[in-house]
Amino acid sequence: MESNRQMKFRMLELLLVLFFMKECASEIYPKAQNVTWFSINFKSMLTWSPKPTNYSYTVEFSKLGQDRERTPHCIRTMDTECDLTLELKNLQDYYTADILSEPMRGVSSDLVEFPHVSSKKFSPYHDTDIGGPEFNIEVSSDKRKTTLHVTDVPTALFDVDKNRLNIRDVFGDKLQYKVIYRKAKSTGKAFLPFRALDKQLGQLSQVQCSPEEDTSIFGEYSVGVIAGAILIIILAITAIIIVIVMCCRRRRRAENTEKEGLPLNGV
Repeated sequence: MESNRQMKFRMLELLLVLFFMKECASEIYPKAQNVTWFSINFKSMLTWSPKPTNYSYTVEFSKLGQDRERTPHCIRTMDTECDLTLELKNLQDYYTADILSEPMRGVSSDLVEFPHVSSKKFSPYHDTDIGGPEFNIEVSSDKRKTTLHVTDVPTALFDVDKNRLNIRDVFGDKLQYKVIYRKAKSTGKAFLPFRALDKQLGQLSQVQCSPEEDTSIFGEYSVGVIAGAILIIILAITAIIIVIVMCCRRRRRAENTEKEGLPLNGV
């Protein structure tokens, strides 16, 4: 009976020691904050804050449910970002990362477990933002046909022969372009309908005008419309002039009538 009490007491004592050691470690090596995935065109960065002073950060990452790995350039680093583009090789898988607060390089510690914080899950294929595409407009000589030539956005990925891949190489037939066209200007963005709603559209491209486009009034409206507008203006001006003339005549007649009705003085 007494031995059981002693064992429970020692376990409680050990838990308290571990708790205070953990709290002490968090004070010496503060946890990272604002852990965020930032990815555009498959250039995938993990970022966090604050900038360390007398400690460092180590990044560990893994596919969901698998063992964690480290990348050499993000071990005991003083930076607040880690480029994991080349480490996330299976693009459609989901990954998480842990950021450990550790001593600086060359400094030892008796701690077994260092303070750490985990990121949200991230998939390059489903979550990377797509930049605005470049394109040019070609108009036929008779101006009846306009062709839009879109250049697929290059990515930060390379094939086995070290050739840079574009988003068409990655998404294949799932990639679509959404073109917004309006008079005199057009723009567009990449469209991935299989993604979540907030990740379906890429960034807008630069706005472009079709070449040799007549932006004068004759290009905006047909000759018939312009002629009709001119005729309406002329008729309106004519009607105003007639009304003014009639008003002036009535006023003169009224003045003459008043003069004829007045008695002659001195008769």
